Amino acid sequence: MIIDLPSTTAGSVGKRLVDLREKHGAVTLGRVLTLVLIADEDDAEDAIASANHASHEHPCRILAVIRGTSRGATRLDAQIRVGGDAGASEVIVLRTFGPLTAHPVSVVMPLLLPDAPLVAWWPAEAPDAPAEDPVGALAQRRITDAACCKRPIAALQDRVASYRPGDTDLAWTRLTLWRALLAAALDQPPYEDVTAARVVGGTDNPSADLLAGWLALTLDCPVTRTKASGVDGMLSVRLDRASGPIVLERQDEPVAVLSMPGRTDRQVALPRRSAGECLAEELRRLEPDDVYGDVLTTGLEIQRETGKVTRTKARR
Repeated sequence: MIIDLPSTTAGSVGKRLVDLREKHGAVTLGRVLTLVLIADEDDAEDAIASANHASHEHPCRILAVIRGTSRGATRLDAQIRVGGDAGASEVIVLRTFGPLTAHPVSVVMPLLLPDAPLVAWWPAEAPDAPAEDPVGALAQRRITDAACCKRPIAALQDRVASYRPGDTDLAWTRLTLWRALLAAALDQPPYEDVTAARVVGGTDNPSADLLAGWLALTLDCPVTRTKASGVDGMLSVRLDRASGPIVLERQDEPVAVLSMPGRTDRQVALPRRSAGECLAEELRRLEPDDVYGDVLTTGLEIQRETGKVTRTKARR
């Protein structure tokens, strides 16, 4: 069910939600958090679909603040989505116009669930310092996505400069499967130190930079970050040891090949994760991600100081 409320106020939207619950039972209160996503019109529907996907694991109230044109008079157009149009959540779409586009917190505050955690998500362009943003300052967790910004590597550097506990980025979440496979490979004999590592990924792929930083931080060895032109994702990781290298290479999605000395090459599932899957993972924990913080603030610097950056052309 979709209910349109043109030229309205946040207070009126809240009253309509209460009315729906009391008269129709359409909106329940079994929500574990409020998820606020802030996006432009072009990114909004994909972001809402990803939030709906995550809501099946984490029932929540989704407040989608969509920034319209900043010219003209102040106006708020709202839309309430419940039932099959809202996953396992209730979706409140808030389109702001005029001066209101610069003050999303004013339309968010009256609609927050009482006594429930708040998570802020910017699916594309985000503030330079999310924790200092008025909405971000209210949130226990602040989720950004450097890969969806116009300048991904510059966006990642902004995250480094502005990091506060509670920040995270989906460029890091996309590495969960890569990190798990590499850790599992190193947890098998022979238990040798890694002497050098190499990460190959797209030129503007922040996940590859973060993975190189993670390896530099955890393995205490030089890590080369190779930037491959012509691709936009992760390609391969090589860990050198005395007995021979461990190589994890994504050849044809969603399958990668794991090679280890003395063992037959093994195919492993390594698909690209959707924004909905990554968002659901991040919503499982509301405390700060300390590993991400260490990689962002320390690991990237260690990789730059002890490793190197090279360039190549991707081969397919």
